[in-house]
Amino acid sequence: MRELLLSITVMALLAGCSSKEEEKFLRIYEKNKEYHLKLQRTEKINLKDGEFTKILLTATYLYEPISDKEDKRDEKFIVGFYVDDEDVFVDMGDYEITLNGTEPKSIKMLKKNDPLLKSISFDSEWTHYYLITFPHTNSKSFKLLFESDFYGKGELHFAKVAKYVLTKKAF
Repeated sequence: MRELLLSITVMALLAGCSSKEEEKFLRIYEKNKEYHLKLQRTEKINLKDGEFTKILLTATYLYEPISDKEDKRDEKFIVGFYVDDEDVFVDMGDYEITLNGTEPKSIKMLKKNDPLLKSISFDSEWTHYYLITFPHTNSKSFKLLFESDFYGKGELHFAKVAKYVLTKKAF
């Protein structure tokens, strides 16, 4: 009898604690699901000169999984540069960017109204955006490395699978 009463009490407590707030959260998430999926594929770093951020670098990995086991598509990123100094124009010739040590196949500056910018979770009118294409990699996780003689270097970590599936040493 005690077990039955305890079981009913526990079920009532669990049912009462989760319903309204959980449903509200799920509705908000479903409404903005596309934004959250884009945000999951976006990384950022701040490159600093002393205590001040000089470049904010964001990169969104444009990868859509497919069922083809022989997927050999190029790795594409939209990389955004926000430079603190208004007088500095971000020219990719001033920087080096590699994917696991591999040079890009192409770098294309995107105009402010480019439809590809809808593929990222957020954009800013003060940021310069580039579509950067690298050769295909078989790795499930990889590093996008940015280097500048003036601002230093930074790493952005990406994966073709959910990051929590990967082991700690993958990054």
